[in-house]
Amino acid sequence: MNKSKIPVAQKDVLSLLLDDHKKAKKLFKEFENTEDDARKEALAREVCMELTAHTTIEEEVFYPFLREHDPEEFGDLLNEALVEHASAKELIAQIRGMGMQDDLFEAKVTVLGEYVSHHVKEEEEELFPKVISKKIELRELLTPMTERKEEALQSAVA
Repeated sequence: MNKSKIPVAQKDVLSLLLDDHKKAKKLFKEFENTEDDARKEALAREVCMELTAHTTIEEEVFYPFLREHDPEEFGDLLNEALVEHASAKELIAQIRGMGMQDDLFEAKVTVLGEYVSHHVKEEEEELFPKVISKKIELRELLTPMTERKEEALQSAVA
């Protein structure tokens, strides 16, 4: 999705989410292309932390706001997104309990990347365009989303 085409009312919030998507894709690609086991493990841990923060702001701030705004329009998409998040969280929990020495570590990170890629595609091709077409004012969400993301990242590091 081209950020320059997003209207002002949605630009900052959707850009925050799009930047998260871009970062996750980049981390998964680097994981795939890296031969060094220590680097691979570090990338896996970083992407798990980033995805955890991202799902937190979507589930706690963004999705409830959209559902409240128009439950009929967004309900099915948001329900699917929550199921996708649950699957990703399960894999993240497994990955966090493993290391490169574990047989399925790389496979689980790869499958997580595939789940995330599918989820990102649905958000960027279905959910976000719907938000834009409905002209939903999102500016009030920027501060709570930014603050909650920072808290989630801090608690992941701690």
